[in-house]
Amino acid sequence: MKPKKRGQKLAKRWAVFTERAKADSREHIQENLIDRLPNARRVRLLILEWILLIVVIISLALTQAFWYTQSYSVQAFVDGGTYIEATLGQVKSLNPLFASTNSEKVLSRLMFSTLSTVDYSGHVGLGLAASIVPDSTGKVWTVTIKDDLKWSDGQPITLDDVLFTVNLIKDPTINTIYDSNFAGVSIERVEDTLVFALPSSYADFDSTLNVPILPEHILGETPSGQLMEHNFSTNPVTSGAFSFNAMQSVSSDGERIIYLAANPYYYKSKPMLGSFAIHTYPSLDQIVQAVASSEVTATAELSASYRDQFPTELIYEKQTAIASGVFAFLNVTSGLLNNVTVRQAIRQGINIDEIRSVLDYEFPLDYPILESEIELKTYPELPAYNLDAAKQKIAAAGLAGQTLRLATIDTGYFPALAEQFQTQLTELGFSVKVDIYTPSQEFLLNVVQARNYDILLYEVELGADPDPFPYYHSSQASSSGLNLSNYANSLVDDLILGARTSMNPDTRTAKYENFLTRWVDDVPAIGIYQASMVYYFNKNVRTFSEDDRLVYPVDRFGDVEYWAVDRATKNRTP
Repeated sequence: MKPKKRGQKLAKRWAVFTERAKADSREHIQENLIDRLPNARRVRLLILEWILLIVVIISLALTQAFWYTQSYSVQAFVDGGTYIEATLGQVKSLNPLFASTNSEKVLSRLMFSTLSTVDYSGHVGLGLAASIVPDSTGKVWTVTIKDDLKWSDGQPITLDDVLFTVNLIKDPTINTIYDSNFAGVSIERVEDTLVFALPSSYADFDSTLNVPILPEHILGETPSGQLMEHNFSTNPVTSGAFSFNAMQSVSSDGERIIYLAANPYYYKSKPMLGSFAIHTYPSLDQIVQAVASSEVTATAELSASYRDQFPTELIYEKQTAIASGVFAFLNVTSGLLNNVTVRQAIRQGINIDEIRSVLDYEFPLDYPILESEIELKTYPELPAYNLDAAKQKIAAAGLAGQTLRLATIDTGYFPALAEQFQTQLTELGFSVKVDIYTPSQEFLLNVVQARNYDILLYEVELGADPDPFPYYHSSQASSSGLNLSNYANSLVDDLILGARTSMNPDTRTAKYENFLTRWVDDVPAIGIYQASMVYYFNKNVRTFSEDDRLVYPVDRFGDVEYWAVDRATKNRTP
């Protein structure tokens, strides 16, 4: 048979088969579905039960799948994202040796590493240094640095960089913020170490090595007088967790945004954050608005009194004590307060609990040495409040009605504290003139350095280690020193020097206890409270741990390599 005819027969058979199948299908649908539809009413309850059963089974299956997914997955912070922090003050230079405003200090901490650093416990630990070892006298300190350290441009960080930086700090023509750390100190490189020779023993010299290191390969040929004008001040090579990326001017009044990128050569580890931005503002009101509107991620510039201005569902708050204290410094060289009996009467007639009533969650501070700095066995007893006895002493000294000049700054609790002191000093019989200044360079020059006050309400840094030398040794009672009371006592001088030069812990403890006894008796200052840092931040980010003990506010960046803003779903590790 020819293939053509065979194909025609097959096509006819397929057509007949198709027609028959269509007819059978129509008949089957008619017989088993359409003709039986009237019966559905009699079994509708059974149909509904089956539908519900199917829905339940599907729901259980979906729930089980979701539960199993949750059991082996978790929302975790991941690398990437940008953290934006609001700071107060202008940025005039990115060179860390000249950092003076809060904005510049924050940038210095983020971009530059230091030889020693404050660890999470609030004590001095190692930064770039691998070891910091004193000899038995405490006059010679030997320093080595870690291996394989690098600048953000990939060049190695060496002992020559450290030697260059210290000599730069010691240069009297530069006037950096760290020059007092190395007064009279000589430094010499001996093979793979640096040897610091001190003019006298100093048990806490390692804390003075908390200074940023500069790159010699960038600045080594720059004359000291041209350091501020060098390109490094606007585009630095860094050694910290972040490297400089760009700077944007936002307004003519100093508002800027400085963009930083994660430094892959950071000696701890590359940060999880992809970038960090510092947004500088000229006023606190602008910072409040930026935090409330989520323009920035966080700020450490605001006190606890601002908390009601932020939505609690979006902004969290951490309040952490720092190693700073607020005191009322009594100028012992002023005509009214040069008599120790008068100063004792003021201390006796001041209700310190009433003074502290204006505070929020601050920590009372009675002495110029913190318990976190050193554990003393005994503390001297403070005089009990006795207004009548104090008034009698002041009247007997012939000072009733005399005018006391009280100075402070217009920020935080200071105005309210000044009002409290004014009220109580008036009750003691004084006439009180209160001057409240805007924090500025003019205030430092014309009031603080000039000692243009009888009483100064002010905050001072106490440090990681106890050392009252800057505030109560007679050598610091000058315009260039920080002895804000102009206090001079030869026995106290000996105790302070003996404590800071002794390498024996028991001897140091005994001398500091004796110092506190003299301090309470002579009343060069009245302790008010230990300062704290309030940190407002977006609740969806990870910042420093609340368990960290901070010495300075910038110490919050001690673990910045673990900060994060981005999250992703990850499977749990078995």
